[in-house]
Amino acid sequence: MGSSSKTTHDDFGQRMRASRWGAMLALLTILFGFGLGGLFGALEGVLKGELEARAEAVRDSVYAGDAEKQKSVVDKSWSYYQRAHLHGGAIGVVSLCSILLLASLRRPKNGLRSLIAWALGIGGLGYASFWLLAARSAVQLGSAGLAKDSLEWLAVPSAGLLLSGMGGVAALALLEWFTPPRQGAA
Repeated sequence: MGSSSKTTHDDFGQRMRASRWGAMLALLTILFGFGLGGLFGALEGVLKGELEARAEAVRDSVYAGDAEKQKSVVDKSWSYYQRAHLHGGAIGVVSLCSILLLASLRRPKNGLRSLIAWALGIGGLGYASFWLLAARSAVQLGSAGLAKDSLEWLAVPSAGLLLSGMGGVAALALLEWFTPPRQGAA
């Protein structure tokens, strides 16, 4: 029994090693989300004040002196900070769990496993970062919509990578769990 369980452990370790970069990016995404949460707890007033100051610096040129519009964009920017925090934590955890599930599957080749893990890791970090960057640029552009549009280059590929990675894990799990084992597989 000792050598059999060691072989299984070693196989999982090798499969996880093929996914290591995606897993590290998923952990970094979790740290990003949790770190923002910590900053909110410690420095919420400072962060909100910084958004207000950045908007105030362009009050005349961007907002045409419209204090109501300026306040609306600052409030939306703060909600985007919160989205960055929540997306970072949630997507990071889901990506990491999906990568661990992927490492537990025996069928995919390590190249495919690595590609899917990279997609989940890059997609998660990119998408959470998109919300932070949108928050920071909205106040200077005078519009949350313009900020999101200006960062579409980051949001769309990141979301696409996440969806592709999740689809890949789901498809490979279905193959593993609902089709007969390959010949010669234990």
